[in-house]
Amino acid sequence: MRPTWIEIDLGAIRDNVAAIAAAVAPARVCAVVKADGYGHGDVPTAEAAREGGAQWLAVALVAEGARLREAGVDGPILLLSEPFPEEVSEIVRWELTPTVYRESFVDALAEVAPAGYPAHLKVDTGMHRVGASPEEAGRLATLIERKGLVLEGVWTHFAVSEEDPMYTAEQTQRLMGFLGGLAARGVVPPILHASNTGGALGDPSARLDMVRVGIGIYGLRPAPGFHPEVPLRPAMRVVSHVSFLQRLPAGARPSYGRVRPLAAESTVATVPIGYADGVPRRLREAGGMVLIRGKRRPFAGTVTMDQIVVDMGDDPVEVGDEVVLLGAQGGEEITAGEWADLLGTIVYEIVCGFGPRIPRRYHG
Repeated sequence: MRPTWIEIDLGAIRDNVAAIAAAVAPARVCAVVKADGYGHGDVPTAEAAREGGAQWLAVALVAEGARLREAGVDGPILLLSEPFPEEVSEIVRWELTPTVYRESFVDALAEVAPAGYPAHLKVDTGMHRVGASPEEAGRLATLIERKGLVLEGVWTHFAVSEEDPMYTAEQTQRLMGFLGGLAARGVVPPILHASNTGGALGDPSARLDMVRVGIGIYGLRPAPGFHPEVPLRPAMRVVSHVSFLQRLPAGARPSYGRVRPLAAESTVATVPIGYADGVPRRLREAGGMVLIRGKRRPFAGTVTMDQIVVDMGDDPVEVGDEVVLLGAQGGEEITAGEWADLLGTIVYEIVCGFGPRIPRRYHG
């Protein structure tokens, strides 16, 4: 068996959801478990989030929602993007709640769904990715009701909730202006939602009836410097083990490209995990480290598809020693945020990058 795996602490996910739920109450929590639970595993994450107090779940794709239902996950599941019209039958079959923002999809849904089937209308207030303009959304709200569907929710998506409170406030105002127009026509959807993790934890005024929390339930911050007063702990630990050792002279250049000469005679440890698993190839040149025997160790050469090499210097090491790429070992810890900072990216990309080739082991 390959000595590489990802440990997922389901207790951490439960606790993170519970802490967020307490902080945002009376707003409900919708736990976002798309993209295989941000690399943590969709079904176990969904179950843990529900146990922690999430009343809703959210996914991006119909297939993701169907997978949860097939595994026995109950409760409402929101589709965050409007599906294709040809997916309507599957939506109804699995009792998923679609997001809508085009007339063609509303028409398709009404043809298949039973009367009173719920839908959530997405309004573009400034993200400019998907969603109906406020003007078009007003027409869609009328169409939804006329077609015998139920406008259960109205929502928008914040573009910079972690970084720009002024723009976030403008988006909230646009949404509330739209809702005021609906109310004047006697249309009052029961669920309003706008906040992602940044908005939910950073702007109490934008919590509305429900918050959609993704990265926060996994114990991660949505942006550098974002530190809300809510205790969160990372749920993911990426682990491998030393598989091979060799003693190399000063000047030797291990791995592809021979990019890094050893400064002195050193023991080089090979570890069976690589970029095919989610370790970014640029991590070595960016200054990334791993933990072995509770100490930070530099890469000895290029990250390859299936393996990395680590410079141990003269320190003791044995085949079988644990290697931690993300997580804690001894008194040290390497975080997804550290990788993101080194690589000029975001924690979302880091955790989502670990693919299915690495087995997940669940505890807690």
